[in-house]
Amino acid sequence: MIRPIDRRTFLAGSAAAGLTLASGPFRGASAADPLKIGFIYVGPVGDFGWTHGHDMGRKAVEAKFGDAVKTTYVENVAEGPDAERVIRKLAADGNKMIFTTSFGYMEATLKVAKQFPKVYFEHATGFKTAPNVSVYNSRFYQGRAVVGHIAGSLTKTGKIGYIASVPIPEVVMGINATAIAARKVRPDAEVKVVWINSWYDPGKEGDAAKALIDQGVDIMTQHTDSPAPLQIAEQRGILGFGQASDMKAYAPKAQLSAIVDVWAPYYIQRVQDVIDGKWTSKDTWDGLKEGTLEMAPYGDAVPEALRAEADKIKAGIIDGTYDCFAGPIKDQAGELKVAEGKSLADGDLLGMKWYVEGVSA
Repeated sequence: MIRPIDRRTFLAGSAAAGLTLASGPFRGASAADPLKIGFIYVGPVGDFGWTHGHDMGRKAVEAKFGDAVKTTYVENVAEGPDAERVIRKLAADGNKMIFTTSFGYMEATLKVAKQFPKVYFEHATGFKTAPNVSVYNSRFYQGRAVVGHIAGSLTKTGKIGYIASVPIPEVVMGINATAIAARKVRPDAEVKVVWINSWYDPGKEGDAAKALIDQGVDIMTQHTDSPAPLQIAEQRGILGFGQASDMKAYAPKAQLSAIVDVWAPYYIQRVQDVIDGKWTSKDTWDGLKEGTLEMAPYGDAVPEALRAEADKIKAGIIDGTYDCFAGPIKDQAGELKVAEGKSLADGDLLGMKWYVEGVSA
């Protein structure tokens, strides 16, 4: 079993973090010369959310390739200078492929990639590529449209809580998708947002959930990584949704569903590309259609008719008949941002910095 590396130990003795280059395309991996693959995580593998999802992908790579690969991961690495040191150490230690799994690792990944041009880098949720850097992402907003529909249908107070992590377009996009879908079934629905400025902080997440419930929220959503908000929802007798992984075990009564990240197929394919010498830099943004995103089974509190409606939305997203950001869409000030018959293009979504009508943030 591959065990986590404590980054203090990992960084100690890191004098080798120089500019040594790896060899060319990796071919014919075997037990004698396995492809070394490094993963860097922003949270602990036991967060049961985002990092847990990526580590499931890592384990799937091990299961698929066996002795042909050797994986290593470093958890709890803060975005910033610490990340750059860890990524450089992974490269210097001979990892031919490195997955950097948080948005804030982007600049560090690009910087280290320049120093190790024969190492293949894969950066999650970023938008900058290089000859040896690919980016990959999931259309999380598609799952949040399903969440929003269910939340808008079940809320009694009309107030939906949203615990937000870091103010980047990906998170704003999810808030807006939730609000748009909720207000289609509950026009007066309000999505109340609390920012904690962290991807993973169970204490802050739990406190934010309590504050939102005290403000009348009866449905809890989140873009943070621990099950703390759902656990608070369970304790306080309201309903909610898991994030990145199925969190039902932590809130069996409260969880209505969860947005589940499925990285394994992408990870397996990209490792295969390296082994075959076919890896090229690319930008991948998949979702429900491609299987990168799934919804966890519905909880008991979701009635059969609502399950059918949610399934129809999922099917519509997959076949292209349901557009999460189809107009008309107004912003917080009530100004028309997307006209009827129009829709937001991917570029607009990836740069989203404004809230839609019904968001209180």
